Amino acid sequence: MLNHQVVVVGGGPVGLWLAAELRRAGISVVVVEKRTARDPRSRALTVHPRTIETFASRGVHQPFVSEGMPLPGGHFGALETRLDFRRLPSPFPYTLSLPQERTEALLEQQALGLGADILRGHQVTGFTAHADHVAVHLSGPDGLRTLRAAHLVGCDGTRSTVRTSAGIPCAGTPSTVLGWLGDVVLDEPPAPGSSWFGASGLLMAVPVPGGIHRLVGITPRDLTTTWPGDLTLDELRENAVAVAGTDFGMRDPVWLSRFGNTTRLADRYREGRVFLAGDAAHQHFPAGGVGMNVGIQDAANLAWKLAATLNGWAPDTLLDTYHDERHPVGVDLTETSRAQVALMTAFGPEGRALRRLFARLITALPDLNDRLAAQLGSLAVSYPPADAAAHPLTGTRAPDLTIGDTGLFALLRADSYLLLDLTGGDAPGLGRFARPGLRVHRGAPHLPPAGWADVRAALVRPDGHVAWAADRHGTDPVAGLRTALATTHR
Repeated sequence: MLNHQVVVVGGGPVGLWLAAELRRAGISVVVVEKRTARDPRSRALTVHPRTIETFASRGVHQPFVSEGMPLPGGHFGALETRLDFRRLPSPFPYTLSLPQERTEALLEQQALGLGADILRGHQVTGFTAHADHVAVHLSGPDGLRTLRAAHLVGCDGTRSTVRTSAGIPCAGTPSTVLGWLGDVVLDEPPAPGSSWFGASGLLMAVPVPGGIHRLVGITPRDLTTTWPGDLTLDELRENAVAVAGTDFGMRDPVWLSRFGNTTRLADRYREGRVFLAGDAAHQHFPAGGVGMNVGIQDAANLAWKLAATLNGWAPDTLLDTYHDERHPVGVDLTETSRAQVALMTAFGPEGRALRRLFARLITALPDLNDRLAAQLGSLAVSYPPADAAAHPLTGTRAPDLTIGDTGLFALLRADSYLLLDLTGGDAPGLGRFARPGLRVHRGAPHLPPAGWADVRAALVRPDGHVAWAADRHGTDPVAGLRTALATTHR
């Protein structure tokens, strides 16, 4: 007998969003977290546009927007020219500065409110895979225990016990660069988004809600494989003066830390009934604040597929598409992070010349700005269809179309596809496809964005990506839709 349908290991943002999504779809879930309380130190600080859109597709984005500090751009490799996120085709064309501790608190509140169980102070020691379930072994305050579930998901970080126990290789490159950060009070703070780069190093300053600033940087002596010891306030002050010419009146450190550029990617994201998401699947230098956001998108992709199979309206083979779709995103993540490290450590004359050239290109080529911003913000993620003849929108992120008096995001649900009749009800036969796991909505879009003006009908997945589309001037869409559903619906 199963204790839960899914066991999620790791109570960070990725595991908590996964748990909340599973509960929205009616799946019983428990989150196992070794910490007894949330870590007040906030490793992740940036919430990107696609993550806010994902929250908006469940109607839970407002607390994040209200508490976070909106910033109009981001950086690529800490170049002098910052990326302008205001150009992005999103209702949230900005990043939010929000400490991870608050992100976790908000997500935990959601998960608990939806009925998820959270076991704090429990450590997963391993698991035993069976034909029809997974037995997850725990140690906790009351000793050893075993939970039985249909599936196990490791959201347990770079040292993932789940990944190790599953025997999934995670190859990559060791650390050769040490970055550092300090969350401190600044009596003389710089302008938001300020950064400095030169022969003496790199320094970035980011405002954090609560009157704190995060100073992040690298100096030439940090290009090392030798651990120099814990970061001190005196060293942080020395680095700031060397790079920016001032210590900004820093005092009262909340957190001081170092981090490396170890880069690794799991060979596979699925092993039978076991899955990996977030840092358990990909480790990289935290350039641009993308890590937590990519992990939440992992969870968004996996959750609906687990729910669809467990609720009986999709075959188990749908779960294979989790690796097929998200592993390439991990490849891109690790490659992009490595490229940014190269730019962020280019302290020599030639490297600084390369940085200036790249910065000028971003200024001169708006399309380059938009591409990099969309990539960092996860808006550019697309899942290539198996059918080369599929509509060009297939696999892309669906925008927040205005349909009648509502937006598309408000129509999405965690437990079903959304079939849009965008002719306002003139597409014959689409209504017959309504069933468990698929809802139909009719209405003509108002001012549709590029690529959507001639779309007659579209099938949108629970995670907001287009599964199928048909143009107004094409043939009867019913046959094509039936084919598209054949591999995802029983």
